[in-house]
Amino acid sequence: MNITTQTKFVLASASPRRKELLAQLHIPFEVITSNVEETSVQAQSVEQYVQGVARLKTRDVAAKCHGKTVIGADTIVVFQNRLLHKPKSRAEAVQHLQALSNNRHRVLTAVVIIQPDGEETVFVEETIVIFKKLSAKLIEAYVDSGDPFDKAGGYGIQTHGALFVERIEGDYNNVVGFPLASVFEQLIHLRLLTI
Repeated sequence: MNITTQTKFVLASASPRRKELLAQLHIPFEVITSNVEETSVQAQSVEQYVQGVARLKTRDVAAKCHGKTVIGADTIVVFQNRLLHKPKSRAEAVQHLQALSNNRHRVLTAVVIIQPDGEETVFVEETIVIFKKLSAKLIEAYVDSGDPFDKAGGYGIQTHGALFVERIEGDYNNVVGFPLASVFEQLIHLRLLTI
């Protein structure tokens, strides 16, 4: 499929997974990361929180990128209305996976698109993930691999975390961290891409 653009894009994310997904559109973009402190965001709901963090990061990068369209995102894992952040310790990683075992949880990604004139578009994509019952041995082996520590919820669906998943309801790429189909739809709607 031939996708064209006259726009210069910036991806405001250090995530290699988001970079790989955006690259599937075959449009030129550069990566510029934000150094803002995510924990400074206060919110009344998890939806407001994830939007707040995504806005903070994207606005920070947009302030450095005049004349370009900046795309930023933030992904969270929510279990029983509780945020499961990236685990900071081995014990926390084990706790996350024990909680998710044999349960369903929500993965929310907020995407922010800021155009050169300052116009902002924000949306939140939600995917439901249902985990199989995980044995203590499997949890321990996965945590020992080191994979959980840079991932919200303590697992990566695109790595060995895929072994935990019974099924998902919604966009798989959203769980990876970037709902590509919805981003594409928005960019077409905003006339930033044409097909």
